Amino acid sequence: MGKVFTHMTMSLDGFVADPGDQVGELFDWYAAGEVTVPNPNENVSFRVDDAGARVLREWTGNCGALVAGRRLFDIADGWGDRHPVGAPVVVVTHRPPEDAATRWPTTTFVEGVEAAITRARQIAGDQDVTIASATISQQALDLGLVDEVCVSLVPVLFGDGVPYFATLHRGHQLLEDPIVVQGRRALHLRYPVRH
Repeated sequence: MGKVFTHMTMSLDGFVADPGDQVGELFDWYAAGEVTVPNPNENVSFRVDDAGARVLREWTGNCGALVAGRRLFDIADGWGDRHPVGAPVVVVTHRPPEDAATRWPTTTFVEGVEAAITRARQIAGDQDVTIASATISQQALDLGLVDEVCVSLVPVLFGDGVPYFATLHRGHQLLEDPIVVQGRRALHLRYPVRH
């Protein structure tokens, strides 16, 4: 069975978007190099440095399912039913869109974080499950469902916005020492979670 990990690109002061849900300079590292990393969504391109390419390939190469929240899904317009990781998407929501079956046929809508992770694991089989949503990441950590926390840390300060981590209801969470990859416009960090 694969692992469950979170991944978000984050400002140095801990935000994954500004107060208006815009990512600003956070995604600059996706265009900061000469190496093209292909993905199934023709509307998204990755031209990163060598280190960023290794990280992207590692995170997407074994991804069997991606879990996102409804807010991010709506902001991204469902990635056109083709998320750049190339895996099926499971969206945590109380209310699936009315046109879900026709507009997003490969996307699964599930109520509750634990149910979404369970469904994503079923879809992924032996591959990894990636959580790409700040709120869902926090809830999954609270439930003890995360094996690794990944951050692409970007050299910008937002001052305010959507935090990657806010209140963990379970409280204090210890992580192992990070695996660090220095890239252009991003420092990529992987922290195994202590269980």
